[in-house]
Amino acid sequence: MHNFKNIKSIIWDWNGTLLNDVDISILSMNQMLEKRNIPLLNVEKYQSIFTFPVQDYYVKAGVNFEEHEWDTVAMEFINNYRKNIVRAQLHTDAVNTLEYFNARHIRQFILSAMEQVFLDETINITGINGIFEKIIGLNNHYAATKEVNAQRLIADINMNKNEICMIGDTIHDFEVAQSAGVECILVSRGHQSHTRLKSTGALVVRDFSELWKL
Repeated sequence: MHNFKNIKSIIWDWNGTLLNDVDISILSMNQMLEKRNIPLLNVEKYQSIFTFPVQDYYVKAGVNFEEHEWDTVAMEFINNYRKNIVRAQLHTDAVNTLEYFNARHIRQFILSAMEQVFLDETINITGINGIFEKIIGLNNHYAATKEVNAQRLIADINMNKNEICMIGDTIHDFEVAQSAGVECILVSRGHQSHTRLKSTGALVVRDFSELWKL
């Protein structure tokens, strides 16, 4: 039984959770696949195969690394994504939800697998950066992995772990929360399907309106 009544801090994932970038991610991948005559992805296929490490996802998408170099295709996707992300918006209920928790003095943080400078730039564009105490991406002074960053951030928050909850949209977010010893809620309109997320045993919601009730 999940208990969220005592939560005083929320650690948000960014991509797919607050930022609605699924279509942008699929577009960026399809641009790379199309150049190599590999069948394109739709949303259903994408949510059924996206995973970490992302190299495994590329293989499931049809990229043969005996024919294609990992660094080349990965950098091409990133370059496509950087060009396309200007079209991505926050989920429609994201701002109201962040303000709802802010008004109730719940501390809020972002923990992302996105590169730190790019993460800061992306969040600054939305104008919501002032809500978060800390915004943690990769390749900064914390560490090189999301798991280690989560453990160090939780140590910095300095609260009982049963007062901290992570909210994300992937099985990896659940695994990070598990390794850090905190509760986790998953949102199933992001990068992985509802069915896949339910397999973790975590509480899975379809949108943020369900969070308010918790």
